[in-house]
Amino acid sequence: MLSPEHAVPQTLPEVWNTLSFTKDVVPGSVGWGAHFQRSLRRIPDDDAAFLMGMLSEQAQAKKNYPLSTKDRRALEDTATVMTATGNISVAIPDDNSDETSDASPAEARESHQIQGILADLGAKMGFRVWLPKADRERVLSTITDDVRESLIDQLPMNYNEATVRTIEQIDVLWLRGRSIARAFEVEHTTAIYSGLLRMADLVALQPDIRIPLHIVAPASRTEAVLEQIRRPVFSLLDTGRLGERCSLLTYDAVREIVELPHVQHLRDQIISEYQIDAEE
Repeated sequence: MLSPEHAVPQTLPEVWNTLSFTKDVVPGSVGWGAHFQRSLRRIPDDDAAFLMGMLSEQAQAKKNYPLSTKDRRALEDTATVMTATGNISVAIPDDNSDETSDASPAEARESHQIQGILADLGAKMGFRVWLPKADRERVLSTITDDVRESLIDQLPMNYNEATVRTIEQIDVLWLRGRSIARAFEVEHTTAIYSGLLRMADLVALQPDIRIPLHIVAPASRTEAVLEQIRRPVFSLLDTGRLGERCSLLTYDAVREIVELPHVQHLRDQIISEYQIDAEE
């Protein structure tokens, strides 16, 4: 086994241009790893022989390949959670670790605009608002100074480390005092499941948490989102069906709500009139 610093990067030209599943792909493209994310698949014999030879040579040569900051963070990204059967280690994926995302620049900009609208709506309703650090700079350009005054820089809660790190990555949080009132995951790529996984992680880490959870997506993706929420992995949780506490809000609904007359005097329960429930 090679140490992380000696691991052979898949982006090396001699590797990328040789393996059958990357040689016809633009070097460094995201999404190539999906080849390994499905059920067990046989690696072609030529690829296997090439990889075994390269790894054997590297085991002797031990050429150093410096790790990036992101690489090091990924290696350290574990936390300990106390369970009824003892402490276990869990991984908290980095907020930018979804390499299968294929959002276009226009889609990414729209998602940040929706985050900004949700921040605006929360501020108007009197909530303090959390935005993840990775998105904050891009979302700030879409909101007014009044909304910025409602943003918080640190979550005021005493959950365990794994829970806090999971919550910090949720796209938009509305907080009342020290409590979360609502949580929103804004989806704009084919990886709908990434937001749902984060919501499921939160529920698994804190089974007693009873806040409304929302996946926010374009109306054109309604059925795709609802199908994902109903998947067995989210429907057979020990804490109950994720769909019982997680609903869909469309981009159009978010834009309509923020434009309602006297929205600053409305309570956040207005969201329930626009949400689409997965459980019928």
